[in-house]
Amino acid sequence: MGLCVPFFLMNIDIPILAEGKKVYFASDFHLGAPDFETSLDRERRIIAWLDYVAADAQVLFLVGDLFDFWFEYRHVVPKGYVRFLGKLAELSDRGIEIVVFVGNHDLWLGDYLKEQLGATILHQSQSLIIGGRKFFIAHGDGLNPLDGKFRVIKKVFTNPVCQWLFSWLHPDVGITLANLWSGKSRHSQKGTSCDKHLIAHSERMQGSQYHDFYIYGDSHVDRYHELSNGAVYCNLGDWMDRDSYAEFDGDELKLLYFSL
Repeated sequence: MGLCVPFFLMNIDIPILAEGKKVYFASDFHLGAPDFETSLDRERRIIAWLDYVAADAQVLFLVGDLFDFWFEYRHVVPKGYVRFLGKLAELSDRGIEIVVFVGNHDLWLGDYLKEQLGATILHQSQSLIIGGRKFFIAHGDGLNPLDGKFRVIKKVFTNPVCQWLFSWLHPDVGITLANLWSGKSRHSQKGTSCDKHLIAHSERMQGSQYHDFYIYGDSHVDRYHELSNGAVYCNLGDWMDRDSYAEFDGDELKLLYFSL
């Protein structure tokens, strides 16, 4: 029996790609980790990649964990990342559509990127059509059926009352505590175990909800893997160690690596 996986449908299908245009996917930038200097170097590499893909990008999918931690107070957001956010604003102004999936490290993303960048913010996995092919896209957290502990924690963190209580902490206190938790979470989830669970999840979905491509982040393991019935599993890896991303030209999906 196939697994019925809930996902939230929005009108973000891209039935036809414009001539010469491509769709790009990347995830797990973890900006802010593990320290300022390392994060800044990574941010500059990401900006160079964004400049590279801007030449033919129609849509840019950022599939979660852009920041190692993010919280939007009423009048405050975490400092830093100005180069990255400025570059996204530039791409948006040039007509490139930006779609951001919320990950487990930046699950408190609110309307800031939507208001400032015109980005589409998605808090759930998506099934959509791109260039006539069917994609399932998700950050990947919480899809392991045995990971009940994480799902409980996520319900607590996404509870509006809990978010309101956290907002009463001074940002210097709240962000410091959150960064400590975030570092622990990042190290505990990274690895092939998460990757294997996502592959198994995709195979289960194939039984009742066929897709041509399954795209995830979360595991930090870059992988292009053929599933049953000709479908493809693609994990985007990360930008902490791999600088990996995916490119779709309307026909073929490729897992690629960026270098300066």
